[in-house]
Amino acid sequence: MEHPPGFLNSTYPNHVCRLKKALYGLKQAPRARFQRLSSFLICLRFVCSRADTSLFVFKNASDILYLLVYVDDIILTGNNTSLMRYFITRLNKEFSISDLGKLNYFLGLEVSYHDSGLFFCQSKYAYDILARAKLLDVKPISTPLSTSAYFTSQGSPFPDPTLYRSLVGALQYLTITRPDISYAVNQVIQFLHAPMLEHFQAIKRILRYIKGTISYGLSFLHSRSPDILGYSDADWARCIETRRSTYGYSIFSGGNLVSWSAKKQPTISRSSCESEYRTLANTASEIIWITHLLMELHVLPSGRPTILCDNRSALFLSQNPISHKHAKHIDIDYHFVRESVLSGRLHTKYVFTHLQLADIFTKSLPRPLFEDFRSKLRVGSPPSALAGDEYDHLSSQVEATICCMHL
Repeated sequence: MEHPPGFLNSTYPNHVCRLKKALYGLKQAPRARFQRLSSFLICLRFVCSRADTSLFVFKNASDILYLLVYVDDIILTGNNTSLMRYFITRLNKEFSISDLGKLNYFLGLEVSYHDSGLFFCQSKYAYDILARAKLLDVKPISTPLSTSAYFTSQGSPFPDPTLYRSLVGALQYLTITRPDISYAVNQVIQFLHAPMLEHFQAIKRILRYIKGTISYGLSFLHSRSPDILGYSDADWARCIETRRSTYGYSIFSGGNLVSWSAKKQPTISRSSCESEYRTLANTASEIIWITHLLMELHVLPSGRPTILCDNRSALFLSQNPISHKHAKHIDIDYHFVRESVLSGRLHTKYVFTHLQLADIFTKSLPRPLFEDFRSKLRVGSPPSALAGDEYDHLSSQVEATICCMHL
């Protein structure tokens, strides 16, 4: 390791130090620290979530607290401010923590509060990506990919694969608050092993789009009806070389986008019906996980989750218990969609293609349609009126400010 500032040896200025022990602890330290923290929380009647082991929930009558742990950072929120302060005091006596106050910046995510809810963005992080790529002065563009964009592994190799991988990794983290670039990032991430000049040009186009929408983020608005609604879609045989389909889904809770995905299917589908049916299975799996999480948060809606699909054949397979000759070769574990529908835990419905919001995760769209779907995903610029420190209304169940702490 390099000499720490102030400890440089003037006799050997070019020498380095040999690291005998990690300054932050042993390899087992993170696990031991989490075990110590979780044991303390359980003693305070917190319950560790089965859906997410880093989430702890405390409930006593109408009082509720949510605590989320990420390595040595903690986010705490609840509907009782005095109870939150009492818990922070107990936590501070047990551990050495720094109370950072109201959550405004966390792991590159910027949080803003307004009268109707919350706004999440990564403007500073997006600016750093543009600076790293030396594209701060580029001309903005309206969409991340052109409608005629198809990528292959052929062409002239890009001379700096390390830069390519670095930018793609940074863009992938940016999709946390920018689902509108998920499909474009999924396309360029498939060529990390051997990027071509054409692929780097696609990254530059994505960055040009980000330059024009650098302040955009994801809005979460107050809703008294947290019903779960999912959109499922697939683009059959999208990949020219492998003929594998690209699938995507978007899941809303109370009208707020809570989960989304844009990926290439691992196997080749023999028909559009098969690719859509496999996507239905992936969407159903994610929705079931979300329902388990909401149940542990004590905010599970009474209505059945609904998945909207624009392929009638796939809907028929999901609703018809009779074996179909065209579905014999599909893996058995995909057929749990049928069981979920028949048991009443899930409902599937048809949606017209021009209303299929998951299209934005499966293909590059024309500008008018792209901007329409982007707004429906609640991706846009910050709300015009952001509230100050007086704002403390998160949702109908959680009505206290979100606190951030460092352990």
